[in-house]
Amino acid sequence: MADAATTPETPGARMADETPTPVPSPSATPRDRLEAVLYELRRVIVGQDRLLDRVLVALLARGHVLLEGVPGLAKTLTLETVARVAGGRFSRVQFTPDLVPSDVVGGQVLDRQGGFATRLGPVFANFVLADEINRAPAKVQSALLEVMAEGHASIAGESHPVPRPFFVLATQNPIESEGVYALPEAQLDRFAFKLVVGYPTKQDEEEIVRRMASDPPQPRQLLDPQQIMELQDAADQVFVDHRVRSYAVRLVTATREPGSENLGHLAPYLELGGSPRASLTLIRGSRALAVLRGRSYVLPEDVHSLFHDALRHRIVLSYEALAAEVRPDQVLDAILDAIPQPQVELGGGRAVA
Repeated sequence: MADAATTPETPGARMADETPTPVPSPSATPRDRLEAVLYELRRVIVGQDRLLDRVLVALLARGHVLLEGVPGLAKTLTLETVARVAGGRFSRVQFTPDLVPSDVVGGQVLDRQGGFATRLGPVFANFVLADEINRAPAKVQSALLEVMAEGHASIAGESHPVPRPFFVLATQNPIESEGVYALPEAQLDRFAFKLVVGYPTKQDEEEIVRRMASDPPQPRQLLDPQQIMELQDAADQVFVDHRVRSYAVRLVTATREPGSENLGHLAPYLELGGSPRASLTLIRGSRALAVLRGRSYVLPEDVHSLFHDALRHRIVLSYEALAAEVRPDQVLDAILDAIPQPQVELGGGRAVA
């Protein structure tokens, strides 16, 4: 299905050259800043344009991302590169079965004077990579996801806020089933997007080998945390027409009540649909996508473009769907096809009736 709101080229169709990206001037527009960031990211990350696009959208929307893909697809490199370009502190947590919550959020340690001092864990960073999050037990997963939802952690009865901006990218390997702890639905709902990362094309892989085999390009810092928060504030100011909001709510409601949109044939396949948090994610993400595209208003195409990423981990399929080998994206495709996008005209730099 064509993605009307993404960049016109397919992943790998345009290779960024290896010339360092100029640092945007203080007077640069949000779009110019983000275009420079994307260009710099593409100097390092080859053939994952959609992934980079969605990571920036989630960052601007103050959301978090769950990445699913086999090892070796630049998941770790992606967040580390984003952190370097954005100028924030990067932290990586390798989730393992023997991990305990204090390994993530921190705890009380004995100091030299015989008292206790608070040691903050690796989650207190601007960009946190939770590598193979499904390898840790539920108690550790909950500790991280609580910080993601609340923006702070409680250690020995004292609340410690995480730095801003705060962005978590968690990864999981889809091909392993032994020694893993699947994320419950309530915890999956904390992630704004679930992105599925596939293998690169032959052309992309040749470019990866050429560029990374020796002396790989090093990303340059183009922004700082304060500028990231300014871009987040700019996304908050993007105009959303009431018909676009209604479109987003209709799409999400159809995952809970498919009969309301003449999609009764999907009801046997759906055990659980998206919550209102999914509708909020669609609108917040669409605002961020509009900023990335240089607009001060949201179009229905923005909501359409983000629907799969925002809902594929929020719907729960029934046993009947699993028996029929129906995938979440197929259900979401049917919903998108059945609910037409509203006609929103443009005028005066924003969407109008």
